[in-house]
Amino acid sequence: MELKPGMSALVTGGASGIDLGSVEEVESAMWGNGPTKFNPNKLFSASGKALCIAFAKKGLFVTIVDFSEENGREVASLVQEESSKFHGDLRVPSAIFVKCDVTNADDLASSFEKHVRMYGGLDICINCAGISNKTLVYDDASDGTKTWRHAVNVNLVAVIDGTRIASQIMRSHKKPGVIINIGSAAGLYPMFLDPIYSGTKGGVVMFTRSLAPLKRQGVRVNVLCPEFVQTNLAEQLHKKIIDSTGGYMKMEDVVNGAFELINDESKAGACLWITKRRGMEYWPTPEEQRKYMVNPNKTKRTVTNNIYPIIQTPDFFEKIVVHTLSHNFRNATRLERVRLTLPIEPHSALVKVIYAGVNASDVNFSSGRYFSGNTKEVATRLPFDAGFEGVGIVASVGNLVHHVKVGTPVALMTFGSYAEFTLVPAKHLLPVPRPDPEVVAMLTSGLTASIGLEKAGQMTSGQVVLVTAAAGGTGQFAVQLAKLAGNKVVATCGGESKAALLSSLGADRVINYRNEGIKDVLKKEYPRGVDIIYESVGGQMFDLCLNALAVHGRLIVIGMISQYQGEEGWKPQNYTGLLDFSLFSMLTYGKIILANFFDLYASGKLKISLDPKKFMGVASVPDAGRISSFWKECWQAWLVWHSADYSVEDLTGVVSLTLSAICDLD
Repeated sequence: MELKPGMSALVTGGASGIDLGSVEEVESAMWGNGPTKFNPNKLFSASGKALCIAFAKKGLFVTIVDFSEENGREVASLVQEESSKFHGDLRVPSAIFVKCDVTNADDLASSFEKHVRMYGGLDICINCAGISNKTLVYDDASDGTKTWRHAVNVNLVAVIDGTRIASQIMRSHKKPGVIINIGSAAGLYPMFLDPIYSGTKGGVVMFTRSLAPLKRQGVRVNVLCPEFVQTNLAEQLHKKIIDSTGGYMKMEDVVNGAFELINDESKAGACLWITKRRGMEYWPTPEEQRKYMVNPNKTKRTVTNNIYPIIQTPDFFEKIVVHTLSHNFRNATRLERVRLTLPIEPHSALVKVIYAGVNASDVNFSSGRYFSGNTKEVATRLPFDAGFEGVGIVASVGNLVHHVKVGTPVALMTFGSYAEFTLVPAKHLLPVPRPDPEVVAMLTSGLTASIGLEKAGQMTSGQVVLVTAAAGGTGQFAVQLAKLAGNKVVATCGGESKAALLSSLGADRVINYRNEGIKDVLKKEYPRGVDIIYESVGGQMFDLCLNALAVHGRLIVIGMISQYQGEEGWKPQNYTGLLDFSLFSMLTYGKIILANFFDLYASGKLKISLDPKKFMGVASVPDAGRISSFWKECWQAWLVWHSADYSVEDLTGVVSLTLSAICDLD
């Protein structure tokens, strides 16, 4: 997750960093026997304050949850000072302080509620409260209410509760979120000085690692385990122990570790161990995992068994490149035979492309419409690889790639899919059950529909949803997703066969514009207007849709296919008040959707139509693109790779490269 101004974070123990002086002072403060007032949220977690300020420096809105009102308001003031560099006049404060005892479930829940009311959602939650004990648990003669039981409630129970509440908020808002639980190196190896502290932090580690499956629902939970930061707890240790580990770490090391867990979208259920002597490393290592995991592959839904044959990597391969800027795809591109460069870079993977998707957007890409700058500036990028999406088999991986292996079927949404092989950063690969043609349709076509309707359109249920060019690739997804969400779906198309297809997909009202006027039908049958319109035609259709909106309706423009052809092709235009959502900037959200698509397709709730027409070899891409450019029919064309050193029959029986030319306009 990339941290951007306007996002929001909640930090429990957020006023920490001005710790109490000693264990004795802590004990007296906790139970009123001394001059220092007890703060159950921050005693031994000095990272909260540093993280709050670090978030402010990124322009985030921050809620500081802490028991100390004095320290909490001080941190809130510091956050607001930093945030002022990003935000001018605001209707809401850039930081709020909420006084809270994290061991009080009602107080903790109320803190989250205040954050959501103020900022409308929650992107990041940091749980970093923690305390220690003066008395060893086996020497404690009390019932533990004021000692070890209390430490368990602060260190472990409150973290579990905070994680539970934060994940429920993130999932209810249907947007990606990250939760970081602050553990400790004492949770990875024994701490004889305080077994309860060590045990509870170990509990935080294993609890967090067990939440890796939440990534499927868009929530990544990770744990950060620093070794010795200079806090009052660490100062109780003998100097020789601290010196033997290289000394105290800087607080910025902890902040950098938290940011790594937030930014790296592949990390879910991850434990990052930070030490002065070794730096950052993930625990356990893959070697350690193999010692106790009975069958690691069966525990990860997204990692498929290596059931496909190892692919022989060639010395040379063919690919399509754009060599001149033109909306005529054939004139803009050429077939090149290039040498495969080995070895693979550490974080990259080489993929044998089996299926790739042809989209209307290819002509915009080949003409440079998607790049910033004037024509001369865009031309400096030439030549560049063509193709947006595909599925294939991993042929080779770098030595630091762990989530996929050779033989893993994967989907990819990176430039360069019009090739026999493509080299991509492994973090962009999504393991899939099989490299089937239907998976390609789920990529640009499916993700555009889901993100457009659910994210941009804020689709709920009980609404009227209009889909134009509904028999096209993305239109078919939009119709089905809107219907699955419990809405009344109106779909437009041209032709009886397309109308029949849309009816079979669940559309409530199909408007065949060859037989009846779209404007007349909408005006007569939907006089109050349409709540959500999913529009891809442009021109007169755009104007018609704009006038058909209901009060507070949403018009989602995902393309303007009627304008893609012609002498100049399509040119981007500015529309006042138009919100802009980029599919590629929201791929974190997209990975969640794809997992849902697989389930829907496997259960028969999602239908994907493929046309039997085939195109053979990489060189046939412009031919498929030519059909796409005419915008006369709705195609799902198939393109088969043939390679002398590779038998497709050995792979799946019938292996081909699907090209989705999405259209529905005469």
